[in-house]
Amino acid sequence: MTKIRMNTELRNKLFNKIKNVFENEDTQERENFLSARESVDYHYDIAHKLAREVVERSYPPEDVSVLRSFKKKYGSPCDVVAKDKCFYFAHSEDKDEDGDIKETKSHFDFGLFGNLNGSEYDSEEGKKFAFAYYREDLKAMDCNPDIFAQQNENKDNPHKTKHVDECTKALGKSGSSYHSNDSDTGMTKTFNDQYYLDVIGTSYCRSRAIACNKDEYEAFETWRIAKGNVVSKHQTWIDTIQKQCDQLKIGLKAYRYLSEGIELATELGIQLDEAELIRTNSTGLTIYNPSNLASMIKGMKNKNQSREAKILARKQYEESLN
Repeated sequence: MTKIRMNTELRNKLFNKIKNVFENEDTQERENFLSARESVDYHYDIAHKLAREVVERSYPPEDVSVLRSFKKKYGSPCDVVAKDKCFYFAHSEDKDEDGDIKETKSHFDFGLFGNLNGSEYDSEEGKKFAFAYYREDLKAMDCNPDIFAQQNENKDNPHKTKHVDECTKALGKSGSSYHSNDSDTGMTKTFNDQYYLDVIGTSYCRSRAIACNKDEYEAFETWRIAKGNVVSKHQTWIDTIQKQCDQLKIGLKAYRYLSEGIELATELGIQLDEAELIRTNSTGLTIYNPSNLASMIKGMKNKNQSREAKILARKQYEESLN
């Protein structure tokens, strides 16, 4: 059998098949990421139930109901009730260095793209959580949810921006404005809809710090830490894959023949079928097999055929179908 030389397409096929095995291996780093993602669902549930208690303590449901009835009766002048998923929670149980009571407050956003640092504005950290949380869904849509982890050491660049935009769009996040939640669709809307609560007021959440006690505040911080843990465990896992893939690229680039790549995969415990790789390669058989190449070139020629030759060709074609 002719020894198959490597080309870019074969290298890419080998790389992607081996990388896919790396991503699905049952490693400690992968398990830590999956556990962190499972844990965040539990923390979301606990924190949101607590948020409902705190919010309804400041904005009793019966008051909300009355104000809604006024809006129905008097229109926009009484339009002061709205649903929100982000809140400033504050407590006043700490003291400063002079012994004076100080207010401790922070912004807590229950949305999919909600920040992880207490800012009320959109951030990369929120996107990192969203991409990691819906990683498999994004992969299934041919997006790259690992882009932030892969580009962790790099500044913004066209490659990074392209994949971030694709993931954001696939998740249904609308626009770049942090407050453009009304236009969210898809997974983002489905996720966010679980966490809206009724609040009273007409301005953004920063102007309405909602009182809670220190234990409640710390519970909200624990939930936000759980979100950050998903991001950090995802980063650690992808780092291990990146290191393996970097070495894999170097090796495949140095190999001259497909058999060397197959041998590498075998040494890694990955079984690959050389014939299948060639068969699914768009040019492999054509380039490396002289007989096939000759047949392809001959087929490109515009030859004049006699009537008898055309009839014979048609007959042979019909017989091949039986």
